[in-house]
Amino acid sequence: MTPTKEQLLAEYGRTRLELQAWLEKATAEDLRRRSNGTKWTNEELLFHMVFGYMVVRALLPLVHLISRLPRPFGKGFAALNAVTGPFNVVNYWGSRAASTFYNRRRMGRKMDITIASLARRLDRETPVSLARSMPFPDRWDPFFASRMTVNDVYAYPTLHFDFHARQLSLEE
Repeated sequence: MTPTKEQLLAEYGRTRLELQAWLEKATAEDLRRRSNGTKWTNEELLFHMVFGYMVVRALLPLVHLISRLPRPFGKGFAALNAVTGPFNVVNYWGSRAASTFYNRRRMGRKMDITIASLARRLDRETPVSLARSMPFPDRWDPFFASRMTVNDVYAYPTLHFDFHARQLSLEE
């Protein structure tokens, strides 16, 4: 089922509060500990979870543009599946490097700013704009589909966040 604007915003609020709680409760040792099932530390993984929202903020203008162009343009974006290996390397090392700047003291604020921006943009969307779609490189992420609507893109970061939240090894 496609989430409504209200559901998307409620989920954004939930994840923002969850991140804040983890950052407030986590010790330095918790954040340095390896996460479960990834090569990232908990702090790196938390940033990667925030990064999912940052990616969507950057992707939305692209989806709006490409969805208006002739189909071959969208197929070009989906053809990025051919570079999934290099993408995975950049995704891993990029999150590791960026987490040194967007560390526990900065990532919560970055999440707040990013979600506020997404919420403002979502508020301006119409049913027609939310239904626009384009092909995606579906091998880049388990939550990317071969074709995604603008609404799907808005829903993506919460799916990504919740998936990775299960990999955290923070003390309860």
